[in-house]
Amino acid sequence: MRIALAQVNTVVGDLEGNRAVILGRLREAEEAGADLVCFPELSLCGYPPEDLLLKRDFLEDCESSLDELARETGETAALVGTVHFDGDLFNAAAVLHRGRILAWYHKNLLPNYGVFDENRYFAPGGEGLVLEISGVRVGITVCEDIWFAGGPLENEVALGGAELVVNLSSSPFQRGKQSLRERMLCARAADGTAVLAYVNGVGGQDELVFDGGSMIIHPEKGKIASAPRFEEHLLMHDVDTSGLWGRRMATPLQRYARRGALQGPTRVIAVEGRRCPPAGERPLPSHQDSMDVTGEEEVLRALLLGLRDYVRKNAFREVVIGLSGGVDSSLVVALATMALGEQHVHGVFMPSRFTSELSREGVERLVAALGIDLEEYPIDDIVACYRGGVGAALRGPGESLALENIQARIRGNILMGISNARGWLVLATGNKSELSMGYCTLYGDMAGGFALIKDLLKSEVYRLCEHINSREGKEIIPRSVLEREPTAELREGQRDADFLPPYGELDPILEDYIENGLTCEEMVRKGHDRALVEQVVRRVDANEYKRRQAPVGIKVTPRAFGRDWRLPITAHR
Repeated sequence: MRIALAQVNTVVGDLEGNRAVILGRLREAEEAGADLVCFPELSLCGYPPEDLLLKRDFLEDCESSLDELARETGETAALVGTVHFDGDLFNAAAVLHRGRILAWYHKNLLPNYGVFDENRYFAPGGEGLVLEISGVRVGITVCEDIWFAGGPLENEVALGGAELVVNLSSSPFQRGKQSLRERMLCARAADGTAVLAYVNGVGGQDELVFDGGSMIIHPEKGKIASAPRFEEHLLMHDVDTSGLWGRRMATPLQRYARRGALQGPTRVIAVEGRRCPPAGERPLPSHQDSMDVTGEEEVLRALLLGLRDYVRKNAFREVVIGLSGGVDSSLVVALATMALGEQHVHGVFMPSRFTSELSREGVERLVAALGIDLEEYPIDDIVACYRGGVGAALRGPGESLALENIQARIRGNILMGISNARGWLVLATGNKSELSMGYCTLYGDMAGGFALIKDLLKSEVYRLCEHINSREGKEIIPRSVLEREPTAELREGQRDADFLPPYGELDPILEDYIENGLTCEEMVRKGHDRALVEQVVRRVDANEYKRRQAPVGIKVTPRAFGRDWRLPITAHR
């Protein structure tokens, strides 16, 4: 049979737009002679819909939109991820064929960890579904169903005789996850002696990025076809299941599943219609296995896609960034220019008497390299007005800190004023190291609508800057910016090292504590200094109140601040 995997970029709640995207790919698959075209998990309503699922009219609109889409189907069957209310609410795959909804599959395993919260909304399904299409038995699974050994895949293989198992996914990006997916899919294919067709969504949705990377896995040959990551794609493949029956009979592991703890019964439904000519009598669909991207390049592409989609899907056209001459703002403006184009990116330089000539030179060289415009607003007179008008309010033991933070807040106010007046989105420039330790000012440098690099540690910021310069073959981010000592320049001679441990010591501890979940004792056994570990952990925990007020930003690591990290603000621990 000929299968098409439609790796599409849909928008949460945009039922009309999503239906148009799905229908466009369906038409392409029909023209290419596909027997079945598969779309990602919840692609019709967008993923994740979150509390839209608690709105009755939204569910009714989803049902109407699916009915309209079903009426457009012909001989090519379509498998579409959507919601289904049938006594309860289900994360579902709808089988559309010849103008109607032929069958439903309800997701069995509902993830409720990390960024996932599906038990809040959905009931679990209780049975499998196998479609017989062009002589091939096709099992249906949705995302998490495939991650568990002994789950719905083995049920459908054992009871329904599935030779090909399709998985509709909306699996969000994190650094290094694609290789994990491929290893898992290869294991499931081998477990079930079945070909696996995995279709993943692509695009940015708030803090999540979906990186595509759809693929087809053979139980013995491994990955035999794949789609590119970070872009839309229609992957076509002629599935050859010859030999699977013989291998199953020679090593009948599915018999254990029949006797074991199965999830529930499996329906087998015949899908009549198109049957492609035998191999050799039809042109093969042309596709080229995509080269995977790893390391800094995959992080770069995730950030570019996430920013581009956040701007586009929220109806912005232009962004503005406060430029300080430091590495963080330099990276953010470089990423914004790469994602959106120089005409849509604006820099603002807001010097004070503490701003060095090195900072000014860094900003000017960066702006020239990127080709963006720059506005300058000195802040010393505004600071003087604050001190003259409300100086008495600033007196106290924290007077010096209050004056430093006022500078940051003046800059934040200028940026937000520009945003109000011109409709530009302010990009915040804080990194994960600073947010972890509270080395940031509420309503100051934390101000903005989107925090692009909030999940990058400082050391990762430097690596990504170096990667961009190497990738572009020229010095985009000036060497002087990369080599200078980090400083906020809010008082004379200020250095980050006055308030933070050296980033080379700090970042490994932050990674172990936040992303790897290590205890203080475990970090000390790894060789970290005990006093430093205890200091870092105290400061991370104490600054949760700031992070709760930070703008949303893109998830890159296994555990990002936001929906991944839910530390109580008030906690005597």
